[in-house]
Amino acid sequence: MDRIKISRMITVVALLLTFAAAAGAQEYVAPPVEVSDQKVKKDGKVYYSHVVQERQTLYSISKAYNVTQDEILEANHGLRESGLKKNSIIMIPVQSEAPAMKDIPQQETVESVQEPIQEPAQPSLQKIHVVRWYETLKDIADRYNVSESAIIAANKLKDGKIKNRQKLIIPTEVYAQSITPEMPAEEKVSEEEEDNMDLETAFDNDDNQEEATQEYISKSHIQATVLLPLKATGSTSSKSNMDFYSGVLLAAREMGESGVDIDMSVYDIANGSYGATKSELESSDIIIGPVAAADITRIYAVAPGIKALISPLDPKAEQLCQTYSTMIHAPASRMAQYEDLAQWIKEDLMPGDRVIVISEKEARKGDEGKLLRAAIDSAYIEYIPLAYSILEGRKIQEPLEAKMTAEGTNRVIIASESEAFVNDAVRNLNLTIHNKFKVVLYAPAKIRTFETIEIENFHNTNLHASLTYYIDYSNADAKQFVKKYRALFNTEPTQFAFQGYDVAKYFIGLCAKYGDAWMHHTEDTLMLQSTFNIKPVGNGYINNGIRRIVYGPDYSVMVVE
Repeated sequence: MDRIKISRMITVVALLLTFAAAAGAQEYVAPPVEVSDQKVKKDGKVYYSHVVQERQTLYSISKAYNVTQDEILEANHGLRESGLKKNSIIMIPVQSEAPAMKDIPQQETVESVQEPIQEPAQPSLQKIHVVRWYETLKDIADRYNVSESAIIAANKLKDGKIKNRQKLIIPTEVYAQSITPEMPAEEKVSEEEEDNMDLETAFDNDDNQEEATQEYISKSHIQATVLLPLKATGSTSSKSNMDFYSGVLLAAREMGESGVDIDMSVYDIANGSYGATKSELESSDIIIGPVAAADITRIYAVAPGIKALISPLDPKAEQLCQTYSTMIHAPASRMAQYEDLAQWIKEDLMPGDRVIVISEKEARKGDEGKLLRAAIDSAYIEYIPLAYSILEGRKIQEPLEAKMTAEGTNRVIIASESEAFVNDAVRNLNLTIHNKFKVVLYAPAKIRTFETIEIENFHNTNLHASLTYYIDYSNADAKQFVKKYRALFNTEPTQFAFQGYDVAKYFIGLCAKYGDAWMHHTEDTLMLQSTFNIKPVGNGYINNGIRRIVYGPDYSVMVVE
């Protein structure tokens, strides 16, 4: 069974609308409502997270989830005034009673079990229930109308503890009473030994098993917590964070299919409340989020014993790695881009080449161009500087060509983040190419966001770009991700969805492979959109992974491995 199921379809009865005889009779079929299996905790309560689709009504949604319209309105402040809006996310209260069995796919929830042959007179075992990540023993007992003690006795549970994806026998009370609660002494296994047996079989590697177990112990069960400002109520949901969350879910689903048991708790922290307790935060193997640096600081204040916190999106949060020893900043910084550009030039530099750094006169304070020049200086690259103001742009071609070489390649960096100035410098470089100078332009990711620069000019200047993120849609894995995402969510994945997938797949995957020691075994890995190269900085860790792409004169865009 899949680790995380996204949704199941419940058919909503068609409504027949009768119009005036002149208009004729017309049949209207209400759109089906997908009942989400994804749940979030808020203020100690569990809710379904439902994405409103076109033409769905409060009535059809309430019927699909077996709740009243008033219960939905009470769970979503402001919904009564704003009404339902397409693609908005609303919270549906989870009912303690089980939904009708006809609405539950049998292969995913229960399996028939034959009556024990040795006890023909006893009531048969009716079902086997597969535990989901959000369920407690009480939830399951209430669902099947049996006592918790009956389930404990039937399954010989220790301390009433259950695990995600664990198969539980759901007995009748009579049958439960007939079961001996104690296991035979020779069959008893300690909880530690039981866990070790699971770990030994989860990641089998016959070639190096003995050597690997001396360094680390892998984990087949991982407790993960996701803290994101989803804004799950009303029509103000955060699309970027929801897309990121969707990518996380897809990654967790795939790892669940491969045998990694992920118990994932998701909290919407948009209202400033974190929901999770100190104990829950500190017992999690990995926490993904929060996004904002201020929220990360508050989380560590609440739970200083956090094992691992992954800062997923906000570049400003990188500075906190100087303080927190268990924090990893997933996005690579701009400085990492600049340092990679300098290294790239050193790798490409040939005898007869010339390096030219173009900068803007009187650049505003804090201009990123200064950091770019500092990265070039730190790499001990000899270069020829050229500074001019944008008002001098029309007269700069001749001074620029005077600094260039006609024999070798002119390797150029534009040390500015001003779109107007960069656009003017690129225009002048294209004029020099027209005059037969050979030019290669090196630039960080931001240049690709400047809408005033024609893409043709990137190809003309043979742009070499160092990027934090880049998706190669011709890659087989990227194509497969897009297909799965479309199938699950009925929409196209954004860059945020790719980032959520990469972060969850990489970091949870490391935890599964190396166990509690995973921070000491980070691997340089090329994911779908990101490259991870985790390095210590201050007390924590940052990602220095950069992806290189080259714009060819034949209008190709090539990823440099």
